[in-house]
Amino acid sequence: MLIKSVARLSLISFLTFSCIVAAAQQTPAASNPEPSTQTPAKPDEAQKKTPEAGSAGAGQTNPSPTVPGTASTQGKVEGTSNDRLFYTLPNFLTLQNGGKVPPMTSKQKFQAVALGTFDYIQVPWYGFLSAISQAENSEPGFGQGWEGYGKRFGSALADGTIENFLTGAILPSILHQDPRFFQSSEGGFARRTEYAVSRIFITRTDSGHSQFNYSEVVGSAMSAAISTYSYHPRSEFVSTPTNPHLFIPSDRTLKNTASVWGSQVGYDTITIVVKEFWPDIHRKISKKHPAQPQ
Repeated sequence: MLIKSVARLSLISFLTFSCIVAAAQQTPAASNPEPSTQTPAKPDEAQKKTPEAGSAGAGQTNPSPTVPGTASTQGKVEGTSNDRLFYTLPNFLTLQNGGKVPPMTSKQKFQAVALGTFDYIQVPWYGFLSAISQAENSEPGFGQGWEGYGKRFGSALADGTIENFLTGAILPSILHQDPRFFQSSEGGFARRTEYAVSRIFITRTDSGHSQFNYSEVVGSAMSAAISTYSYHPRSEFVSTPTNPHLFIPSDRTLKNTASVWGSQVGYDTITIVVKEFWPDIHRKISKKHPAQPQ
């Protein structure tokens, strides 16, 4: 199955990134930072900068600086970020300091999911997944050649779109659950991993309470059922050079639906763990450390 292949690739990537994170946590911080070589600002220069710092006015706050790998930059939808995993994949519903943000409206949930689902990077991403599916000849009822590839691409696009909207917008709006992931960034590797995995089953409500994550668990099940029983291949006979009456069984079975559901939840679990450690991974890649509080 396509999703199983993606899950295997994601698991390999996750293990690699885990090693990077573990190495980053074991790297001791510099105990004697180099003294600053900048010349102290003159009194008149400091006075010139003071009005700018307070120019936000009453009722406004200065935006926090852009920090790649964190959700410190305000996204296009209020209450979301402008972050991207590995500088490419949309990570707009991941935030730090979640206790300081208001709940999202239904309109905002749909807007945020739409931005991520129809982001420009999704076209090559689904194209890549379809190529893997074509190479493995998963769901052989789609066939081969460009026609088979086109069917696989359309199927992958539909699968991702349906799941994203069900788990991130439709059910969260109906059930008043928050679709965002709030990074912990506290504790060691095991504790943070446990926290991230738990977010698959526990989520925040719009009122700020913890609740079973019906949006993720039920939404992914609904997505798997819609996908399996609507546009995936039925059983059919096909003609091949070696077998003119080759029977290909249908993919529209309860067993396949359960398999797809489990694979989706597993893939989402791996993804959310990567989201938790993405700031650490970014700092390791860029050889930077968090700025010390002043």
